[in-house]
Amino acid sequence: MGSIFCKIDDKHVPLYRVLWISDLPHFCGDDECVREGQYEIRLEVEESVWANREERDRLLAAIEFWQTGKNPDQEQR
Repeated sequence: MGSIFCKIDDKHVPLYRVLWISDLPHFCGDDECVREGQYEIRLEVEESVWANREERDRLLAAIEFWQTGKNPDQEQR
């Protein structure tokens, strides 16, 4: 967990570029939407990448570790 990158889809995203991470999967109801069920990860300069739940959770854990040095999966003692 010491890398400044997190792999989302086929991209290695630097953690410092992430502005926010969607808590809920995308749903717009459009029959032609290819992003339904995916989570938006907003990057700087109005860019986004889309992640499945596992990728989103891995990114959240990586940012938590980067900022606090604590693994969020470990129990608090």
